[in-house]
Amino acid sequence: MTAMVYDPRPCELGEGAFWHPERGQLFWFDILGHRLLSRDATGPREWAFGECVSAAGWIDHDTLLIASETALLRFSLLAGERTPVVAMEADNPVTRSNDGRADPFGGFWIGTMGKRAEPGAGTIYRFFDGRLEPLFRNITIPNAICFAPDGARAYFADTAAQRIMVQALDAEGWPKGAPEVFVDLGPEGIEPDGAVTDSEGYLWNAQWGAGRVARYTPDGRFDRAIAVPARQVSCPAFGGAALDRLYLTTARQGMDAAALLADPLAGQTFVANPGIPGRPEPRIRLG
Repeated sequence: MTAMVYDPRPCELGEGAFWHPERGQLFWFDILGHRLLSRDATGPREWAFGECVSAAGWIDHDTLLIASETALLRFSLLAGERTPVVAMEADNPVTRSNDGRADPFGGFWIGTMGKRAEPGAGTIYRFFDGRLEPLFRNITIPNAICFAPDGARAYFADTAAQRIMVQALDAEGWPKGAPEVFVDLGPEGIEPDGAVTDSEGYLWNAQWGAGRVARYTPDGRFDRAIAVPARQVSCPAFGGAALDRLYLTTARQGMDAAALLADPLAGQTFVANPGIPGRPEPRIRLG
């Protein structure tokens, strides 16, 4: 199976793809381009932010919660207005937000990282009932944040460590005990990026530099992969009317003219038929 181009606008660092279940609309980010992108019945849409933005969830039909390099923002899609909800490392110019996703309890997990991937500069937080709490510190590149369908487990990765971790959750969605290794990709030399789970609880992981998104069983075994015609694959999201399409962001970051000539679709956004539907993204509770 191979993914096809969904949107040809090249992103320097495409990330944060998610499908708004009430609007029936895909959103994604160009982190380094400081913009939110989408498509609707009128065609391509785009909003500029003037700072790094990277991940989002939905509050209601017309409002998103967006992670920026300094805060979590309430963003009106109709008015284009943004309102800070809570500051996030606003006093630390070294870091920005990266991967994030809403959890099944109405919370939002979001990772930060150094703008130059400084080792251990990042943290994974959870925003829940109006509070932003750190969960895991000393993270270099936070990624693969997603959740089991029953809410019993969360997944995350530090891309630099080449491992996807699994974390047991309590009845309110907080970590319970220590995280364990779900998949160790180090022996294959693979760097895990964004991830999402499907309706069967399998995990789909975008793999940076490998030109693919790979599916893993709930016990961490490789199941299959879909090829993506751009090497730097960054984030998957299920969407479409039946949630049976898999959308994939990619990146051009760090590629010189020769690399771009060899990888001409780099940074574009793709769609594939994964053969299994996903699940709707849960609504975020502001508290």
